[in-house]
Amino acid sequence: MTLPINAQNVSIVSIEKINKLSGENVKLCMQCGTCTAACPMAEEMDFFPRKVMHLSQFGMLSLMNDINTYWKCASCHSCSVRCPRGIDIAKVMEALRQLVLRTSKNYIEPSQMPAEQISELPQIAMVAGFRKLTS
Repeated sequence: MTLPINAQNVSIVSIEKINKLSGENVKLCMQCGTCTAACPMAEEMDFFPRKVMHLSQFGMLSLMNDINTYWKCASCHSCSVRCPRGIDIAKVMEALRQLVLRTSKNYIEPSQMPAEQISELPQIAMVAGFRKLTS
């Protein structure tokens, strides 16, 4: 998925905001790609973790508005354990989710889920999903 970059579709989010929410310094990322190589969910993602980190380094959250990468992150910390710079990338992905959720935009809408689907899912999975995907 390639997005054209122009002044109209790029809004800059404070890098300090991402750093503060995650507790990490995204500018330390040297774009080695180890995070993507380690990620078990990379094949399911629109953008690989390396690209998300790159866009985060420049605060270009608007380019990531409609991607599933930080929603698909399993928070398994495989990327973080292998990062040569010691960046906890899973925390950065969580911070990016929080930035979206703080705008009161849910990734899933529980009220629109079919009752049959809700009744079949384990309660602990539902609670975890709602915490991660709704504001």
